[in-house]
Amino acid sequence: MSETTSKTEITFEDFKMEVLNDYKIATISRECSLLGRKEVLTGKAKFGIFGDGKEVPQLAMAKAFQNGDFRSGYYRDQTFMMAIGHLSIQQFFAGLYGHSDLAHDPMSAGRQMGGHFTTHSIDENGNWKNLTEQKNSSADISPTAGQMPRLLGLAQASKIYRNVRGLENFTNFSNEGNEVAWGTIGNASTSEGLFFETINAAGVLQVPMVISVWDDEYGISVHAKHQTTKENISEILKGFQRDENNKGYEILTVKGWDYPALVATYEKAAEIAREEHVPVLIHVQQLTQPQGHSTSGSHERYKNADRLSWEGEFDCVAQMRTWLIQNDLATAEELEEIETSSKKEVLEGKKAAWAAFVAPMKEEQSELVSLLNSIASSSDKKTFIEKEASDLASIKEPIRKEILSTARKVLRMIVNEGGRSELASWITAYTNKIQPKFSSHLFSQSDKNVLKATEIAATYDESAEAVDARLVLRDNFDAIFSKYPEALVFGEDAGNIGDVNQGLEGMQEKYGELRVADAGIREATILGQGIGMAMRGLRPIAEIQYLDYLLYAIQIMSDDLATLQYRTRGTQKAPLIIRTRGHRLEGIWHSGSPMGMIINAIRGIHVLVPRNMTKAAGFYNTLLETDEPALVIECLNGYRLKEKMPTNLGEFKTPIGVVETIKTGTDLTIVSYGSTLRIIEQAAKELQEIGIDVEIIDVQSLLPFDINNDCVKSVMKTNRLLVVDEDVPGGASAYILQQIIDEQKGYQYLDSQPQTLASKAHRPAYGTDGDYFSKPSVEDVFEKVYAIMHEAKPNQFPSLY
Repeated sequence: MSETTSKTEITFEDFKMEVLNDYKIATISRECSLLGRKEVLTGKAKFGIFGDGKEVPQLAMAKAFQNGDFRSGYYRDQTFMMAIGHLSIQQFFAGLYGHSDLAHDPMSAGRQMGGHFTTHSIDENGNWKNLTEQKNSSADISPTAGQMPRLLGLAQASKIYRNVRGLENFTNFSNEGNEVAWGTIGNASTSEGLFFETINAAGVLQVPMVISVWDDEYGISVHAKHQTTKENISEILKGFQRDENNKGYEILTVKGWDYPALVATYEKAAEIAREEHVPVLIHVQQLTQPQGHSTSGSHERYKNADRLSWEGEFDCVAQMRTWLIQNDLATAEELEEIETSSKKEVLEGKKAAWAAFVAPMKEEQSELVSLLNSIASSSDKKTFIEKEASDLASIKEPIRKEILSTARKVLRMIVNEGGRSELASWITAYTNKIQPKFSSHLFSQSDKNVLKATEIAATYDESAEAVDARLVLRDNFDAIFSKYPEALVFGEDAGNIGDVNQGLEGMQEKYGELRVADAGIREATILGQGIGMAMRGLRPIAEIQYLDYLLYAIQIMSDDLATLQYRTRGTQKAPLIIRTRGHRLEGIWHSGSPMGMIINAIRGIHVLVPRNMTKAAGFYNTLLETDEPALVIECLNGYRLKEKMPTNLGEFKTPIGVVETIKTGTDLTIVSYGSTLRIIEQAAKELQEIGIDVEIIDVQSLLPFDINNDCVKSVMKTNRLLVVDEDVPGGASAYILQQIIDEQKGYQYLDSQPQTLASKAHRPAYGTDGDYFSKPSVEDVFEKVYAIMHEAKPNQFPSLY
């Protein structure tokens, strides 16, 4: 696909060639949409969602889009991707078919449905490419408006690169902050809170961001009158329009079928955003959606005859065709030639994509059929095996499910025969070969992944006195910001006052308001800031004030950050550190520990649960040397407890995925994390007094969990297990139990039933009594352990109740 160009000086012939090239791209994109729908309806593809009706404004956007710029977009931007040279016809159809080879579907290797676009920011070794030498697209997600928070961070990175000293050598990521972040969104999705939160935050931050709203008046079947006040997003956002006395937005409107006006509008928007670092909203009106929302239905069901007639007349490609003829840029015959050529190219590209998609599976089919027939020749089940082989061979275009399913069915038939070993080996080898196509890169596979980091212990002066633990964090952050000019932190109250617990005291004064920044009460876009900046080579620490408030951002963490490396098959990364505090305090809203929800929603992000501030500081030091995202949960009631000040601040590292035994014992293993450990340690002292010797293990990180299997080693010694935490029953404690009993095979070493001790099913009530009756107490731990020991040794430990 040839790329659109933008020139400041251009001859008429050059201009003519350029607009005809644009028309060619538009017709190719439209034909891809039309033929793509047919591929779904004939069963070759599962689902289709296309960019037809949006072609011409996307051509204009592509002209203003420069190397180094980033797109954070909507799943209808296929024409734009074609126009910037990052989507070929064959790649379009490979994505539609779900081709699991990155060489054929560079967008996601078949992990996302078609229409979700990306470019490659890192190479096969996980190293950053020079992002200023290419046009960049952050990886799309389907959740509506979910791309908006990330857009904010992509734009803010330019502001950081332009204004923060010490980043002069980061030329692979920015050219003095001149890059624009381009967002696209459907008009109906502007109803989402994430859109409004991003709009407000970008206006406050004044970042180089251009948002295009593709307005075709519908959200699936629901008209704009049910979506937007006044049925007009730019009208209701007029209060954001900047003026000579107030910062804000530049708001532009343009008709989506008017090619020259679109080009002029996008050039103006780019100039404002790029030079002035002012956000711009472009409301692209009067667009159409010729095939309706997707292949799941027809738009004739909800559009009346007048609307359908208008859409036929004001289709943007048809209007561009008329404009070309009226302005003597092409004759009807010349355009028909382009259209015919486009149809031919799309058809050929589709055929090539399908042939490439089915070819390896046909080879795998043939290989298995041959093996099955060979096994059948000497099997008592010959007739049955030959039928399975024949049925598989008769499938004209097999998929891997059919191949592997057949092999596994035959394996059952020959479980007691000589051919079993050969077939079992084939199944194992085939699974090992194919499974990574669908499962790899949930976490980093580079040499910078967290499991490659080695522990460095904190060192101390012999005369070191204990200080408030928050000072360990503060001084370690100081060391971090001095060592890493690309590191920055932001969040509610993180700047001026140094966070609510003073872990950042004095940091803003020392490092400036851009590196240590206050943020509004808007958790989702705080996360978005972090994701976008991390995607552009910075090392942000996004602070969410309390663990409970993470729920505002959990969708962005789950759908965007946690899936990024996976859905791009390792071609993009965002090593964001999320800092929060939680666990033991008093009251419903500031002391919840929804860990089970968190760890099951954000697989792809490491979840770290340090028991004190030295451990937390060590995690930050470790993470800054790795390339993966993580959530660090500091103990909310630990900032004023006393800890010694390390001498190697910024250097000591807490290992990730490694547990720590903080008390050895022989009678029972207690596994926990965070603030609860202090409760357990007190209970252990009281249990020791009556002759019960417990071993206490701090898991330190929930994701990953105990990579060295040290928990089961403890259970092998004690033969009893209790898991304690502050989550609801069935939450993180159940997860830990499953890991030890199931994954580590701890069941075989138990002499007593493994148990959990969690909080009540509700949030903790307010006050000291509310805490005592809501969460595990010292007495709860004592009595739980005592009851287990009573069952084992009733004479030595008679029943308490």
